[in-house]
Amino acid sequence: MSLRGNTILVVEDNEMNRKLCRAILESHHASVIEAETAEIGLELLEQQRPDLVLMDIQLPRMDGLQATKKIKENPAWKDIPVIALTAYLHNGDEKDIQKDGFESYLSKPYSISTLVDEVGRILERSKSLS
Repeated sequence: MSLRGNTILVVEDNEMNRKLCRAILESHHASVIEAETAEIGLELLEQQRPDLVLMDIQLPRMDGLQATKKIKENPAWKDIPVIALTAYLHNGDEKDIQKDGFESYLSKPYSISTLVDEVGRILERSKSLS
C-alpha cells in the first residue's frame, strides 16, 4: 500500500520507536513529522496540517489522551484522524479509545503491515468523509 501524498505526525517519546515508525511510513512514500512530546506535537500542528496523527498514549507531562482532547476541541484540527499507539490496552479499552477521540489504535509492538494497513485504512476513510 502506498501512503504517497500524505503527511503523518508521529508523537512518540521513545526515539527508537519514532525512527522505526518514520522508516516504515517513508518506505511507503508518506511524509513524516516527528515530535517527542505532546507539547511539541501541538506546536507542529500550529505550523503544519498533517493528514493523520499517530499518538503515543504514555508521554511525559501531557499524555496522549490530553493531547488528543486538545486536537479534537480545536475547530482547525478536529477532523484530523488520530490513531493511538499503546502497549497497555486491555479488553474493553477499544470503546474508551474511541470515546477519547481516537479513530483507532495500534498495540505495541505492531508489525510493519499492521501499521501501514491501519494508517492507510484510516486515511482512506477520512478522505471519503471529507
